[in-house]
Amino acid sequence: MNTVTSINQGSLAAHKTTARALLLGDRIDTAGLERSDMISANPLAFQAGARGFVALYRFGVAVMIGLSPLEEDDVLQAVKVRVSGPHAHVDDEMAVLEISTEPDDKVTPGGAIAMKDLSSERLLVLADALAKSVSLGRDEREVNAVFDIIEPFAAQLAATGRPPWKRRFMLRLIGQTLLVQHRVSGRVAVEEKPDVLWDRPDLERLYARLEDEYELKERAQTLKNKLDVIGETARALNDMIDADRATRLEIIIVILIAAEILLSIAQMVMWHR
Repeated sequence: MNTVTSINQGSLAAHKTTARALLLGDRIDTAGLERSDMISANPLAFQAGARGFVALYRFGVAVMIGLSPLEEDDVLQAVKVRVSGPHAHVDDEMAVLEISTEPDDKVTPGGAIAMKDLSSERLLVLADALAKSVSLGRDEREVNAVFDIIEPFAAQLAATGRPPWKRRFMLRLIGQTLLVQHRVSGRVAVEEKPDVLWDRPDLERLYARLEDEYELKERAQTLKNKLDVIGETARALNDMIDADRATRLEIIIVILIAAEILLSIAQMVMWHR
């Protein structure tokens, strides 16, 4: 169960503020960053800047809420040294938050996210959804890139009935497929709910609405289906490579045996002469 320390409500009391999630790399090492004023241990969350909130996720995402551009730069400079597998292109996901006078939290499709208050627990729920969404975005792009490579192979196989003969390229494709599967399966468990819900089950509805807004379950299932297709395609290509190689070896063996027989016959004829 995760422990959450309440954040000063006045620090984020602006009518509107911005939340930003950045996928910095494959992993952020948060070990040793615990502090007495931290809001949460998992994810590591704390106050930053004049009136901001930061949550760091081990799968490479930093979520910053209510920070100015200069304050965001300060946070990113401090975190950068703990990022492993940094990405050349940093994916991001943004949301606008506002305090609502309505009794319930509301998530308007494509609009601002209205909350009863900007308490630390609500911000952790929001940060979790944003972190998963931006991570899924990177995974979706990587999987789609592999699909773009597979399609020409499938088209050639359908047109000619024969697999391509570029063995090295096909092996690279299989290796890329395995790498994507490893990254996606080990990066983030979308199905898991944030730990803060153990202490605040009343925020389940907010998380469900955010989950629907960012289509987390649907995107995760689509990603899983694509990975299954990629895995099956990679195995099929590998089987065809092995089958073609075995066939060529058998043909070579037959030719060598035939050549040896012909050579023996020729030697016998020459001997009798």
